[in-house]
Amino acid sequence: MKLRTSEYFITEVAHSLRRNTWMSLASVGTVAVSLFVLGVFLILVLNMNRMASMLESQVQISVYLEDSVSDVDRRGLEHDIRNLQGIAHVDYVSRDEAKARLAERLGDQKYLLDALGDTNPLPDSFEVTVTQPDMVETAAKAIGEFPGIESTRYGQDVVQHLFDITRLMRIFGVALMLLLAAATVFIIANTIRLTVYARRKEVAIMKYVGATDWFIRWPFLLEGIVLGFVGGILAALALRSFYAAMAAKIYSTLAFFPLMPQYPFMNYVTLALLLAGMAIGATGSTVSLKRFLKV
Repeated sequence: MKLRTSEYFITEVAHSLRRNTWMSLASVGTVAVSLFVLGVFLILVLNMNRMASMLESQVQISVYLEDSVSDVDRRGLEHDIRNLQGIAHVDYVSRDEAKARLAERLGDQKYLLDALGDTNPLPDSFEVTVTQPDMVETAAKAIGEFPGIESTRYGQDVVQHLFDITRLMRIFGVALMLLLAAATVFIIANTIRLTVYARRKEVAIMKYVGATDWFIRWPFLLEGIVLGFVGGILAALALRSFYAAMAAKIYSTLAFFPLMPQYPFMNYVTLALLLAGMAIGATGSTVSLKRFLKV
């Protein structure tokens, strides 16, 4: 593209924005609102995915040892379990530590353990964490075959329901994002179409004097990109304020909620909104202009 042609396109974009101030503001507002709604659902979906991943990562296998297992055999078992494929961590929990945890869990009702006296019926155990949540069942079966292992538990029914819920959360989130993105493109394309319609005679005249489709299309394309970029900036600023307020509210009530940290997360979201705004603006202009180029 020649420098003189580029200057002409930029000048045309500036003149168009000035001539159609209210239409441009309407387009920017539509882009901003649409991208803001899209951004809200984006951060919700990403936080839901983070929460699902953290829930899956906390799934552990409890491995209970037989009372006859000596310290030497226990260390050998721990070594063998660590060497299994897919094992991330193995933590030994003695029976005394298990009793102390139970007492802490019982809270005000820990006096119930007084009836046991010095007797401790709890076995020694391992807490095993796997690298991938879907490897829990396979790892539990493999560990259960080792000599000296009394039983393995990982809450089979609960874990399966958890995986089903997190899978549905991810599918629902992606489907919702795609629907919102399509709706946003549709709304913005129709808004920009009003701007193009107001200049339909100008487009027709340019076609009659021999202007190529791309020569006519470029100013509208650049105008759509500018409108999308400005709308993306407004949406990003509003979304950053919204997320900061939401994070403050959640942390004041649920301090340990696995919320995505604002930085650099919101920087990535801002960049995504700006790129999405520019892409949607360009797409909307292209779709809207296509009909008027057929002269």
